[in-house]
Amino acid sequence: MIIEKLQGRDILKSGEKRIAFAVNTEGINDSGFAGMILRKYWPELAYIGKCELGTVLTKDSDDITFYALVCHSLRNGWQNQTEVIKKCFDSINTLGSIASISIGTGEVGILSGANFDEIKKGMELSEKKIILY
Repeated sequence: MIIEKLQGRDILKSGEKRIAFAVNTEGINDSGFAGMILRKYWPELAYIGKCELGTVLTKDSDDITFYALVCHSLRNGWQNQTEVIKKCFDSINTLGSIASISIGTGEVGILSGANFDEIKKGMELSEKKIILY
């Protein structure tokens, strides 16, 4: 469930302790928000190899836990977006809130067919408390 929406703020300077973002099934994550995360916090994320749709990768760095949601394919686009996003968030093992960028609204997401309304619906249907940036 989305418990708060914060626009115009930098998620990385917000003091959030848990941050979620999208990565792809091919494991090539060198651009977009994922690219920014790998350059600052998680270099191994750049070329991690194939990942199963709907899985979540986790990395603790500094005072932040990052959740890389495997929710789309560079080749096949975004399939079952609502269900996949819900599944990813629900699999995160925390009772605390999770901050998330607006998944699918960046250049890679738009070019590969992301539908933010469907993605947002998956967040709303999740049992986790999501703060949407």
